[in-house]
Amino acid sequence: MNIGEAASATGVSAKMIRYYESISLIKQSRRTDAGYRMYGTNELHTLRFIKRARKLGFSLEQIRDLLSLWQDSDRASADVKAIATAHVADLEKRILEMTEMRDTLSHLANACAGNHKPDCPILQGLATAHEYQLPNQGTSH
Repeated sequence: MNIGEAASATGVSAKMIRYYESISLIKQSRRTDAGYRMYGTNELHTLRFIKRARKLGFSLEQIRDLLSLWQDSDRASADVKAIATAHVADLEKRILEMTEMRDTLSHLANACAGNHKPDCPILQGLATAHEYQLPNQGTSH
């Protein structure tokens, strides 16, 4: 398959395929005599693997490690699990931070009258030098 066909078959854009090659996440493709990139079944499986891992939020470096483990038949599943559990912990932290941001912004928006007067708790909350705290909650970021 050429790069356009590989992109269509995997859902990974041609631009991203070229990028993954440029950072050596995937091997350089074979080339035709005319210089066109060619992809086979193995490359398509790898691109699908990368796409799925990206959808799950893994970083490129984590994907590089996962690909290496995927291609190593002597791998220890504990190594794969360690990457996945570290990613889950990071996601949980980010979810908590985003929940705190949502709660703070919601509180500020609810405190705003939204009328023609200049007084605005949202802007006051953003302008404060210290971190804004919701009533009866911990510090929010």
